[in-house]
Amino acid sequence: MKGRKMPPMGGGNMNNMMKQVQKMQQQMEAAQREIEDKELESTSGGGAVTVVITGKKVLKSIKIDPEVVDKDDVEMLEDLVVAAINEAFRKADEVSEQEMKKVTGGINIPGLF
Repeated sequence: MKGRKMPPMGGGNMNNMMKQVQKMQQQMEAAQREIEDKELESTSGGGAVTVVITGKKVLKSIKIDPEVVDKDDVEMLEDLVVAAINEAFRKADEVSEQEMKKVTGGINIPGLF
């Protein structure tokens, strides 16, 4: 062992790995911007209530079919609105997860999404 030089720790592999990490980070940022710009639509009650949200889970619009507006059953309408919004949020989570898996190659990175 005496007189033999040890190769530097990490070597070129460390540089390559850092480049890959930086590239993945850039791809993730681009994917996140794309997700945030998406608009997702969801309905409930067979189309009686329609909501549109962004990928950032910002509610953009709610449309309610006038035929489901019943002053004697406001609770049903409230339930339809909540159901449509929750479904839209679920879709946003699903789209985000799918887009990030494309970038990470399916590797689960805790805290990413």
